[in-house]
Amino acid sequence: MPAPSHRRSLRKRRALVVSAAAVAAGAAAGALVMNANAGTVDLYHQTLAAKDGWASSGTGTTGGAKADAAHTFTVSTRAQLVKALGSASDTTPRIIKVKGTIDANTDDSGKKLTCADYSAGTGYSLPAYLKAFDPASYGRAKLPSGTQETARDAAQDKQAKNIVFKVPSSTSVVGVPGTKAGITGGMLQIQNVDNVIVRDLTFSATEDCFPQWDPTDGDDGNWNSEYDAVTLRGASHVWADHNTFTDAPRFDSANPAYFGREYQVHDGLLDITKGSDLVTVSYNQFTAHDKTMLIGSSDTDSTGKLRVSIHHNVWRGITQRAPLARLGQIHVYNNLYDTTKLNGYAPQYSINSRAKAQVVAENNYWTVPSGGKTAKLLSGDGTGSIAGTGNLVNGTTTDLVAAYNAAASKKIKTTVNWTPTLTAGLEKSAKNLPTTLGTTTGAEVLKES
Repeated sequence: MPAPSHRRSLRKRRALVVSAAAVAAGAAAGALVMNANAGTVDLYHQTLAAKDGWASSGTGTTGGAKADAAHTFTVSTRAQLVKALGSASDTTPRIIKVKGTIDANTDDSGKKLTCADYSAGTGYSLPAYLKAFDPASYGRAKLPSGTQETARDAAQDKQAKNIVFKVPSSTSVVGVPGTKAGITGGMLQIQNVDNVIVRDLTFSATEDCFPQWDPTDGDDGNWNSEYDAVTLRGASHVWADHNTFTDAPRFDSANPAYFGREYQVHDGLLDITKGSDLVTVSYNQFTAHDKTMLIGSSDTDSTGKLRVSIHHNVWRGITQRAPLARLGQIHVYNNLYDTTKLNGYAPQYSINSRAKAQVVAENNYWTVPSGGKTAKLLSGDGTGSIAGTGNLVNGTTTDLVAAYNAAASKKIKTTVNWTPTLTAGLEKSAKNLPTTLGTTTGAEVLKES
């Protein structure tokens, strides 16, 4: 797999870290280092370094680095963001600097929109929906259909038109340091495009006003929501770096229950599906969420794609899917998993390898509270593989697959069909990750100079 032609060293490519502790941490990792000789750091034109995960493969990932002045935007409102993104089919390189927090649930004038605004004129109401599809009368054998389901779908479509932001090819969407840059209540949709960079943004409160009831989902049915904070569908060469993802301020504990099931308004934080390929996810924080990262939307999503590198991220207060992987070749390394219950989110598992996924998980660090079980850190369906060494649990080297397999009927396979080679910045020991990743991950860490 050839590396991209980008010539900046990893040390120059990474952003500055302000504290002395962070500088030392970055030096140990070979990344995130302040380089006194690097000159001015321009976050908006930075590109993914050579051999930094799958997204560096082939042509590499440069985003909007070649954007001219006419295609360089600073945005602080939803309307400005929509205008800057333009058409999803326009491949002209563009840089979008996000200044401050953009509320997706606003109209073009900036007026706040509510769920009632989206349902207005559609005929939808939750009480009417619940009455129409109560399993006691409607049954559990088929999906909802009829007047109220049509109305729910129309209301959801109105919300989607407002909160879904479609990102074109060759685009960099980067937060302006020091401005609490991010998107609340919205979804970045990276679909059927190539070469996208998303950095230094906080994604929060992505909520579906109109979850759908599916009585056929599982033994008891489920409420399913529509929007991920960031979703990749058929996308390639995507670099997601130094972002923070969270459900805050509304956590799942606030969700009511209908038909005996949680009325779930959240979907994924960062999902990579429908044949997406060549993705690097680095130095992000994922916190306070249930179904966090899905790689492959079904057991037949694609073959020969879904190649994803996930490194130097912090997962804290995550229930599951960190990630759930299907079919692809996934490299998970130098991540910190804190499995302590947080904001009501009780971890079920971290990594799930299924549908013949080929996962290499190495040199990661798990903190497990008293009473936690190492055998519960992994999951699988009996067809997926997880290889790799150097994983630590509370500072002790642990064979996670052996621990899982000793307690599970459907075993995780221990060999994979590939060897990672795009591993710039790979730390050979995970022991310092609880200290270093605390100051080098998430939004509001990158700096300009």
